[in-house]
Formats: sequence, C-alpha cells, structure tokens
Amino acid sequence: MNLPNKLTVLRVLLVPVYLLFAMCDSIPHNWLAAFIVFVGASITDLLDGRIARRDGLVTNFGKFLDPLADKILVISALLAFMPMGFAGVVPLVLIVSREFAVSGVRMLAASSNGTVIAANIWGKVKTALQMVVISASLLLLEVAEITGSASLFGFCRTFTYAAIWVLAFVTALSGAVYLWQNRSLLSVNE
Repeated sequence: MNLPNKLTVLRVLLVPVYLLFAMCDSIPHNWLAAFIVFVGASITDLLDGRIARRDGLVTNFGKFLDPLADKILVISALLAFMPMGFAGVVPLVLIVSREFAVSGVRMLAASSNGTVIAANIWGKVKTALQMVVISASLLLLEVAEITGSASLFGFCRTFTYAAIWVLAFVTALSGAVYLWQNRSLLSVNE
C-alpha cells in the first residue's frame, strides 16, 4: 500500500478517536482534542491527493476510498453535533442522501464498465467547506467551554446550526451537478 492510500486509511481510523472526544464531555478539553483530531484527519485529505498526483501514485483504490473516507469523517462529525442540538435532522438527511446517491453512481460505474469516477470540483469544494465549518464549530465550542460563556455557547449553537443548513444546500447542489454529469449511467432505456 502506497503512502497516499495509507493516509486515506488513517483518516478512516481517526474517526472513532474524533467521536470519543466529541461525544465525551468528561474528558478535559474534549473539544480541543476533537478539533486537533479532526484537523489532522482533514490534512490527510489534502496530502493524500497531492502526494498521489505528484509521485504518480494515483490508484483506483485511492480514487474509491478517498471520497468515501471524507464522507465517513464528515458525516460522523456532523452526527456528533446532533445530541447537543447543533444540527437538525433535515439538513443531515439531505447531506447523507447526497452521499449515498453519489456513492451509488460510483458503484454503478465501477460495476458496469469498470470506471472509477473521481470527485469533481464541486465535490471538493463541498468537502472543504464542510471541514472548515466543522473545525470552526469545534474551536468555538472549546473557547466557550474555557471561558464558561453561555452567550458564546449560544452563538456557537446558532452558527453551527445555520452553517449546517448552508452545507446541506451546497452538498445537495454538488450532488445534483454530479448526477447530471453522470446521467448517462442512470439511463432507464438500457
């Protein structure tokens, strides 16, 4: 297994570590720890693709697992916000539905003609925005906890809740573009 693929696998392995910190408020500075783990996992996303392209190490395994690892990381992070009321069901259903639809098209392409469809620019923008919003929310939570500020905690809740709706819109838009670009795979006449 090459280095980019190892970084992608590492991203998946960091998800339970992130969830431990994000969902266990008895751990001192759990939000800071969750932030560090999440940012570290997000950095692996930047590195794996760049290293793979730079060193000619692009593989079908990497093209398949990289976007899947992003989905696992981001959806897990967003779901961890739900028990605190920082994320609503509807935007998360929209986000998860888009991810299932895109993954379904990828599996259909792979099974019908062996094609592995890499993420497009809209998918990359969506992922970057998701990672920025989640990171900012975790950092705000840590600051609110350190300062003991109820108003900052309230601001963080409002910011995160609203930002997740924006993410849902961008995610749905990127999914629509992806499905349109790959509509030939979904033809009912075949």
